[in-house]
Amino acid sequence: MKKVILLCALLFAASVMVLQAQDKPRFWDDVQTIKQFDKMYNPPAHPILFTGSSSIRKWDDLERTFASYVVLNRGIGGAIVNDITFYLNDIVFPYHPRQIVLYVGENDLPDEASTADSVLQRTERLFHLIRNKLPDVPIVYISMKPSPSREKFQQKAIEANALIKDFLSKEKQTVFIDVFHAMLTADGKTRPELFVSDMLHMNAKGYQIWKELVEPHLLK
Repeated sequence: MKKVILLCALLFAASVMVLQAQDKPRFWDDVQTIKQFDKMYNPPAHPILFTGSSSIRKWDDLERTFASYVVLNRGIGGAIVNDITFYLNDIVFPYHPRQIVLYVGENDLPDEASTADSVLQRTERLFHLIRNKLPDVPIVYISMKPSPSREKFQQKAIEANALIKDFLSKEKQTVFIDVFHAMLTADGKTRPELFVSDMLHMNAKGYQIWKELVEPHLLK
């Protein structure tokens, strides 16, 4: 009887753990890892904060690339716009950034329910929430890039980029950087040589293009 009771207790505990895991928001564990890292190693004060999805997170040599600036990488691999919005209090506001460099939106494109308009609306909400808390902090928005593996969503990316560019053109202290066209051939084709084997994430050549476009807008 005791063994049966113990087994039932263990099964109940296991089911609770499973339910708790299911109740976790997307990327919860990733964000908690970031927060634990910040406890062990103090992040720089008032950095230029790079945040967004995996194209930011995988910019492994970001600090070396912008060695003459105070930069901090807090990207989340796989994030959509709403994920960055959800975690603003964890990966943006605590750092009191002097400037924000943002890349997010590309992971929204494969969702059939997502349109250029809905990506714009999510981006507007993210932008306004940042502005409510940090009204004067300059924001650099990097356009969605033309990843070869997502070529079938290219028209949606073009339309969303155009809508977001128009929206941001009316906002103060904001720069829109068009990496999309800079990463195409002269006749408008994607360039696989800028990407690693998955044709989604960039190699050093791709990041070099980003560096050249982003650096002129960074604050010392």
